[in-house]
Amino acid sequence: MNWFGKKKPSTPSTTSKGGGGGTSAASTIIKLKTEVENQEKREEVTRRKIDQMVAQAKEKMAKGDKKGALYAMKRKKLHDAELAKIENVKMTLETQVINLESASQNKDTFMAMKEGKNAMSKIRDEVGIDKVDELMDDIREEMEQAQEISDAIAAPVDPLAADEDELLAELEQMGADDLEAELLSAPGVSLPSVPNKKLPAHKQKEEEEMKALEAELAGM
Repeated sequence: MNWFGKKKPSTPSTTSKGGGGGTSAASTIIKLKTEVENQEKREEVTRRKIDQMVAQAKEKMAKGDKKGALYAMKRKKLHDAELAKIENVKMTLETQVINLESASQNKDTFMAMKEGKNAMSKIRDEVGIDKVDELMDDIREEMEQAQEISDAIAAPVDPLAADEDELLAELEQMGADDLEAELLSAPGVSLPSVPNKKLPAHKQKEEEEMKALEAELAGM
């Protein structure tokens, strides 16, 4: 039970706190510019009143009413002071608009730069130097394997390639045998006979060696 009457409803705050649910810079700029226009309207009205007071003072002076003229000049002075206030307020508002627009642009620039930095950081995390090196190693390995496969496919399939030297030797022997057979079968061609008797010089030498051996055996 509330002994002090109804609770006063809380009014929502229009000031921004940490970017949560506050007045945006754009809407604030619009309000400030609207207020500048209001001050310009007040300025125009005040200037008209000043002109009226000046006209009244001249009119009363022309009629010899110095007191009335003095009263009109006092009112003019009050309007002059009000006009100075209005001009000061308008200058303050316009200064706020300029500063707020500049701050808003700086914020947008900052946010854009921050997003760019975050995007670059994300890309660097996704494509780091270690990952790039690993990728390049994988690419080189794949290329080497592809080259090995290509070489294997292009290699000639010959089951007797290892026996080529033996086959060449057999071909050479066959050629030699064929040549000998042609020479033997050719008409009018006779090969020289091999003498079955030993040459005289060789036989004499052999006899001398036998005599020397017999003499050696007899002296033992």
